[in-house]
Amino acid sequence: MLSRLLREHQAKQSERKELQERRRREAIAAATCLTEALVDHLNVGVAQAYVNQRKLDHEVKTLQIQAAQFAKQTGQWINMVENFNQALKEIGDVENWARSIEMDMRTIATALEYVYKGQLQPSTS
Repeated sequence: MLSRLLREHQAKQSERKELQERRRREAIAAATCLTEALVDHLNVGVAQAYVNQRKLDHEVKTLQIQAAQFAKQTGQWINMVENFNQALKEIGDVENWARSIEMDMRTIATALEYVYKGQLQPSTS
């Protein structure tokens, strides 16, 4: 009777150990699956972040090139406007010069007319 109880006890203990070992293996397998799923999920996020970073780097380079081109074009526009302003100033200077010459010519014409009239009057008197 004692030996039978001992064998039953040992058999139950053995079953419990096997059950416990099986549950431990299942828990390890489940933990491994969970870990792999989490790592895969994180890797997807990291991969997406890497792709986004590469796109941003490309966009930054493109923007830098476009900004340099815009700065160059803006400099050309500024030069054109400055040249245009200088041409307008020169036109204004020519206009003033022409007015000055015109006034001088009128003064000379008035003086000549005065002299001519002065010469005509004594000879007619």
